[in-house]
Amino acid sequence: MKKTEIPVRGMHCASCVNNLEQHLKKLGGIVSASANLAAEKAFIEYDEGQIDVAGIVKAVSDAGYQVPVQKLSLPVGGMHCASCVLNVEKSLKKSPGVVSASVNLATEQADISYLPEMTSRDKIKTAITEAGYQVSEGSAKSENVPVAPAVSLDVRREEYYRSLKRRFLFALIFAVPVFLGGMHMFLPFLPGWLHDPYIMLGLAAPVQIFSGWPFYQGLWASIKRRNADMNTLVAVGTTAAFGYSLAATFWPEFFAGAGREPAYYYDSAAVIITLILLGRMLEAKARGRTSEAIKRLVGLQARTARVARDGNEIEVPLDQLIVGDIIIVRPGERIAADGVITQGYSTIDESMITGESIPADKNIGDQVMGGTINKTGAFRFRASKIGRDTMLARIIRLVEEAQGSKAPIQRLADRIAAIFVPVVMAVAAATFVAWLIWGPSFNMALINAVAVLVIACPCALGLATPTAIMAGTGRGAELGILIRRGEVLEQAGRITSILFDKTGTLTSGKIAVTNVAVMPEFNEDELLALAASAESSSEHPIGQAIMDYARLKKISLLEVLDFKALPGSGLSCRVGGRMVEVGHRQMMEQKGIGYTKLEKLAGRLQQEGKTVVYVAIDSRPAGIIAVADTLRENAVRVIADLKGLGLRTAMITGDHREAAINIAGQLGIDQVLAEVLPGDKAAEVKKLQAAGQKVAMVGDGINDAPALAQADIGIAMGRGTDVAIESADIILISDNLELIAGSLKLSKATLRVIKQNLFWAFFYNVIGIPVAAGALYPLWGILLNPMLAALAMAFSSVSVVSNSLRLRKWK
Repeated sequence: MKKTEIPVRGMHCASCVNNLEQHLKKLGGIVSASANLAAEKAFIEYDEGQIDVAGIVKAVSDAGYQVPVQKLSLPVGGMHCASCVLNVEKSLKKSPGVVSASVNLATEQADISYLPEMTSRDKIKTAITEAGYQVSEGSAKSENVPVAPAVSLDVRREEYYRSLKRRFLFALIFAVPVFLGGMHMFLPFLPGWLHDPYIMLGLAAPVQIFSGWPFYQGLWASIKRRNADMNTLVAVGTTAAFGYSLAATFWPEFFAGAGREPAYYYDSAAVIITLILLGRMLEAKARGRTSEAIKRLVGLQARTARVARDGNEIEVPLDQLIVGDIIIVRPGERIAADGVITQGYSTIDESMITGESIPADKNIGDQVMGGTINKTGAFRFRASKIGRDTMLARIIRLVEEAQGSKAPIQRLADRIAAIFVPVVMAVAAATFVAWLIWGPSFNMALINAVAVLVIACPCALGLATPTAIMAGTGRGAELGILIRRGEVLEQAGRITSILFDKTGTLTSGKIAVTNVAVMPEFNEDELLALAASAESSSEHPIGQAIMDYARLKKISLLEVLDFKALPGSGLSCRVGGRMVEVGHRQMMEQKGIGYTKLEKLAGRLQQEGKTVVYVAIDSRPAGIIAVADTLRENAVRVIADLKGLGLRTAMITGDHREAAINIAGQLGIDQVLAEVLPGDKAAEVKKLQAAGQKVAMVGDGINDAPALAQADIGIAMGRGTDVAIESADIILISDNLELIAGSLKLSKATLRVIKQNLFWAFFYNVIGIPVAAGALYPLWGILLNPMLAALAMAFSSVSVVSNSLRLRKWK
């Protein structure tokens, strides 16, 4: 049994105390629970075999109270395999006050949730260092500069790589002559002194001591924490070979007395260390490439900005920008913050953020994003978001969080890693005993046991999932697709239906004129000139659409007199000496103006979901103008692509059923959910899930947020509301619908690589360890030389990382 105390906020009376206590006591594993209103704490005794602190904290939250949990990310050095990851996680979870801990081998980072009243950052760091690993932290940066940990991670990795390279080159210099000396029976032309045991000892000892020192450091740390890892296997294996050779060198008479001829394995010990260092060096280089996406994103940040202050133009560093600053941007410069253009116009390359290759035209009132590049014109904009609040900074944080997350499929690897090293050591011991009893010699028993220790590779298990997630999510960020968590990758493979919110997702979200019909005595240009002129004094979106259409047709607007807005009906005014009235059908009927000849057409347009505006000139029916939220130009192709992936498509909208069916028919959508109130969208998603569907929901508005959260996968269009984006699992930075299919395909491709990596990691160990133990010897007389075992082990993790890196070129 274990006792803990949890700080609780939100208790106001004795009833709150009682409610919390009763709620906690209902949980399995809770022996006793007592809440104290004055201390604002819950004192709990529990069975840690049934529930942990994270479960208790969740239960308190579910009861309606708050637990002040803080989150912390720390860079962790010295991890080499899946066993290391588990060792750090176990050490952290045992630390009082730590609610949860997740450690990622590929990012070399620990993400910790903790109770600040029970522990501190320093205590958490101490828990990591006492486990035998290092915590290194970069220098603090201003909140105005969205610096990614990937930069400091890159520095640490470069230092680690250089250290490995030094040790490898040092080992290589000595290992080559030792190896040649060990091969003297096959290379008789070599000088005899090269295989002298004392010469070989002199060459092998520096390798064992200097180049092999990190393995001994790891061994000592594992002894202190009573938990083995890959360093244990390498240190024990090479020490056994080196120690046996040392004994044979100085006490050969002991072996002769026992009826055995002394044998020397200095070459095996030196070459094993050299090859494993080579493997780690190549792995470190490859792992560094998995985080290049974040490094490129960080590199998009401007270093300075030119601002207008007190009538002067001055250049300031980013951390001195303030919201509201007017920033001046010249052609070719990188934009320093997010904001809205107040003066000028330009074409901006946003491809590095949105993935869209075509530059975007920008005018007064348009949004610009920090990190993008101004191509042609000069302009000024007002900064609305700076530093860590910009879209670029948010993208960097989202990618970091995704790359640090774990996919559920990794749980199997974690469970195996927990017992992997002890099992391997047991197999090695059993191999030694078996060969000692039934084999031809002690030497063979030793060599086969060493081969088992050296070939076993928990590294590949630890790297299989995180490297693929890093490469996949990094590639997604380059294409404008942000995958927020590792579990989304698995969920994407199970999706059977994709549900679209209509407005702003399948449609452009901007009203435009779709049809114009005139009475015989009028012509279209005349009608548009008068209607658009009348609407020029209106601020209604429909009026704006009519004016935009007139401008598109290069129709000049006329002077407006006696303008009157008729709220809820329309407007009237005089244009060019003529009386113009624009409004809905009921307004015209009240004035006795009939549209008999256009009635059938108007009805059909309304059935298509379009809004029909009636125009009268001098109290006579002149024509009708239909406006609608137009479909995105690639919507039909995107729906076809998704259906090609075997997905059932559906559309949800508040429109009348006839109009919704008409739009769905144009798009080729399978199912229509019409006349749905904004608050009922999540309930409709639940209905689909209850029918056995795995649902992906695509939306962009505040009212889409509950449905995005309810869906198995929520996909938010990146220019939608912040609420929608926060509720989503996948965020598309641009409004390009084609990214929807791309996001699902990328998720499936990443999951496929994870499965390939795990298969290889398991297959390699399942086949390699028995072969090293001598399983093939009885039938074919095949034994695995420990040096070949070390070569295989060194390249097993490299192959896993290399397979993950293929995702960097995914299209």
